[in-house]
Amino acid sequence: MARDAKQMKSLALAYMGDAVYEVYIREYLIGSGQVQPNKLHQRAVGYVAGKQQAAVIRHWLETGFLTEEEERIAARGRNAKSGSVPKNTSVQTYRYATAFEAVIGYVYLEEQKERLAELMQDAVNVIERRRGQDGSGTNNR
Repeated sequence: MARDAKQMKSLALAYMGDAVYEVYIREYLIGSGQVQPNKLHQRAVGYVAGKQQAAVIRHWLETGFLTEEEERIAARGRNAKSGSVPKNTSVQTYRYATAFEAVIGYVYLEEQKERLAELMQDAVNVIERRRGQDGSGTNNR
């Protein structure tokens, strides 16, 4: 990437990260055999919802999964002021979801393909483990 991702605004990183993560989840679901558009959308929402993204970044921060630079990007993303918060989530959840997206956007723009794949796969694993723990299976509540 021509621009230095470290110098980009957190919300720009999050904007890119949101798109990259959405495409990854769509590819993941199609690869798992899902083909019906309505079911694909319902399942995708269960992975890309802010609540899930916030849980993933919290897990990464608690377990030391992120590099120091990724932790700095997450902190910047969490503290970024967007001016609005979706009505279906808390401010804290939204800020952590923004931190998640900023990290994904940063790693993508830095062209760290192996690390990006590692983060994406771990995000899916964290979400699927959480679903197993709360008994919600594959359905989004």
